[in-house]
Amino acid sequence: MPQEVQEHNHPAARIETLIQEIAAFPDPHARATAEELVKALLDMYGEGLNRLLEITAASEVSGIALIDTFAEDELLSSLFTLHGPHPVDIETRIMQALDEVQPFLKSHGGNVEFVRIEDGIAYLRLQGSFHGCSSSTLELAIEEAIYKAAPDLDGLQVEGVPDPQPRPGIPVIFVPPRRHKDNTRSTEQGAGKMR
Repeated sequence: MPQEVQEHNHPAARIETLIQEIAAFPDPHARATAEELVKALLDMYGEGLNRLLEITAASEVSGIALIDTFAEDELLSSLFTLHGPHPVDIETRIMQALDEVQPFLKSHGGNVEFVRIEDGIAYLRLQGSFHGCSSSTLELAIEEAIYKAAPDLDGLQVEGVPDPQPRPGIPVIFVPPRRHKDNTRSTEQGAGKMR
């Protein structure tokens, strides 16, 4: 067997040994969980390889353009992120995510701006009034979009989160009940006896 083929079999042999060790776990729950994890990983990687082949076969582009096409695929993008450098830099992925969430923000009278990335943390700035939308809803929409595009971020700081606006209340006017004078008493007592 050529040396090159043997080198490729070595990781497969190691994986097979580990799978056999998992099968020997005395704890049935731990064994089932580990086996389920291995199956999920194999399914994910198998689907990723199939996706690579499908995209490559259907593509009329090559080189960097083909790599960009791979990066646009959600599964392949997550695999790139998991295993090393993503073909699209993190700032570009954040900007693309913000482009996706902008229509929602604009519908509430606001905007979000990318400020910078520092020490793995993305800094964003909210602008506008954001009427009819709570700050927690805004932050959640932004976080979901950003972390979907860039799960490799260490954190997210959003500046300019609007304070909750007090809701206008309906003024309540208290009108005390009318006091009724007891007319019968005052007439019986007469004018001189009133105090």
